[in-house]
Amino acid sequence: MKRYIDYSIVYTVSAMIGGVFYREFTKLNDYTAWTTLSVVHTHYFILGMMFFLILGLVSMNINLKNNRAVFFYNVGLNLTAIMLVVRGIVQVLGFKVVSALISGIAGIGHIILGVSLILILLDIKKACIK
Repeated sequence: MKRYIDYSIVYTVSAMIGGVFYREFTKLNDYTAWTTLSVVHTHYFILGMMFFLILGLVSMNINLKNNRAVFFYNVGLNLTAIMLVVRGIVQVLGFKVVSALISGIAGIGHIILGVSLILILLDIKKACIK
């Protein structure tokens, strides 16, 4: 349980850093249009802090093993968030880059995140049955 709460704290700090970066970076560059930087904050709060807070509370009541699915969940979430930041910086600075590359890597992050989420839920189900 302690590990999940620690993850929750780390993602809370990451969410706050993402929010401050979004606000200051767009202000510094006089950018007022929508950018993907604005959703980094919420992704880390909901998929990071809230998810691991709930997982920590669930693990208090059932014997939930810390397994590879949690590791891959972290990898998928961070890969997704990093690509949101990259796309946001590209949008704000107006760089002409290959958008398909950014979308492809972000898609891989989403796939890893989704598959690991399903595996974690199946682990919770298996632990509840025992």
